[in-house]
Amino acid sequence: MLTVAHAAATLAQDATEAEPNPILPVWQELVVGGVAFAILCFVLIKFVFPRMEAMYQARVDAIEGGLRRAEERQAEANALFERYQEQLNDLRSEATRIRQDAAADAEGIRQDLLARAREESERIIATGREQLTAERQTIVRELRGTVGALAVELAGKIVGESLEEEARRKGTVDRFLADLDAAPAVGGRS
Repeated sequence: MLTVAHAAATLAQDATEAEPNPILPVWQELVVGGVAFAILCFVLIKFVFPRMEAMYQARVDAIEGGLRRAEERQAEANALFERYQEQLNDLRSEATRIRQDAAADAEGIRQDLLARAREESERIIATGREQLTAERQTIVRELRGTVGALAVELAGKIVGESLEEEARRKGTVDRFLADLDAAPAVGGRS
């Protein structure tokens, strides 16, 4: 019976050895898995992670560099815009100043032309007055001579004597003309 008991125990032991425990892994698998995991970690740490870090850093640098360049370009664009705005404002103020200068020049030219026109009209009026005065004096002289001759002739006919003598005639004519000059002043005419 021993043999049967022994055989049953051997069978039980073989049965227990043949069927692994589902909760506990086999120690050989743990060793192989640990070595494989260590090799995988070594390869990842030594080769893959540095490359990934370098690629990540390159990507970060590219993005940050792009952002920095974009900010720099934006700052340059803002500076250019402000400079153009200042230039535009300067040009606008220059244009306003030019318009005001042109208006002032035009006003000065207009005033100068008006002054010249006034001077010319005053000169023409003065010349006309001088001509009128000269013509009046000429007409008065001619009239005095004519009136004097007519007065002497008329007086000679009325008096019946000849008043041809120059001295007499001149005195008579001058006296007659003086009376004529005094007559309009008394009558109120100029």
